[in-house]
Amino acid sequence: MTKFNVFLASGIIPCLAFLMACNSNTKPEEKPIVATDSVSIINKKFGLAFQNGDKIVASSIDTLKQISFGGATDPAISPDGKKMAYTVIDSAKHRTIWVADLENKSQLQLKVNSDNYYQAMWSPRGDKIAFNIFTPANVWKIGLINADNTGFIILSNTTKINAYSPTWKSESEILAHDLSNLYTFDSSGKIIKTESIAKLIGADYLISSSNRFFYTRDGKKLVFNAGTNEKIDGLEGPMEAVYILDLTTKKIEKISPNGMNVTYIFLTADDRIFYSGGEKPFTKRMIYISDLAGKIKKIVDHGDNPSGALQ
Repeated sequence: MTKFNVFLASGIIPCLAFLMACNSNTKPEEKPIVATDSVSIINKKFGLAFQNGDKIVASSIDTLKQISFGGATDPAISPDGKKMAYTVIDSAKHRTIWVADLENKSQLQLKVNSDNYYQAMWSPRGDKIAFNIFTPANVWKIGLINADNTGFIILSNTTKINAYSPTWKSESEILAHDLSNLYTFDSSGKIIKTESIAKLIGADYLISSSNRFFYTRDGKKLVFNAGTNEKIDGLEGPMEAVYILDLTTKKIEKISPNGMNVTYIFLTADDRIFYSGGEKPFTKRMIYISDLAGKIKKIVDHGDNPSGALQ
């Protein structure tokens, strides 16, 4: 099954080659441009992962060190910046998640009993990985596995609810939604909280299966991307933006620029927001970083699906 993207108004090769990119041997038009005067992302070797065309890239902030993988999607860098999870789609359209060690270049496939699981999301400490998985019952669920490739389970597997786009509320709590409700799961797979998205953010937003919700580390704010009914020439589907909901005041603030369509967001465990977006004619997406106050910097001139390691 191909990647889903459902909207609702709320009310290939297993062993991939590593390519090291340096200023001396990378063509200018192929090298992603990363702003060197931006916020310091990390003091380790790799602090950022993103999609660049048909490659995924792990990069240091100054771009002097880069590793790129051909034939992979959905890059997710671990919080310590030492590993990257990614999705591989084989010739039969099976999707599986692999993890690469960025230091010793080893790669392994997650031990998951499925041929359709993708888009990894590391826990705040990097001890676990959550992901979307399509079950034999034809239901989208959230899979969970330890970072040492043991203990695979499917969250709330006995229910018929769909669950999309997992994120982490804490090391032991996972968030996901079914377009209408936001669910909190514990690490055993039990649903411990259900919240109506419409009651949380109102009924004026369009929620798709690819939209994500992140709690800030103090639990007082909810960062998310969502669409609106605004019609934009040249854009298929709704215009999406990044929003922050203050759970105390119930006030929602838009922090991405007007006229930008935000296709993907990621919140680090230390509350930095990465997102990819583009403006008219929507043929190119760039990557930005923002704090919770909305102070924004562009960090990659051509890229998508970003994730960041801890500072």
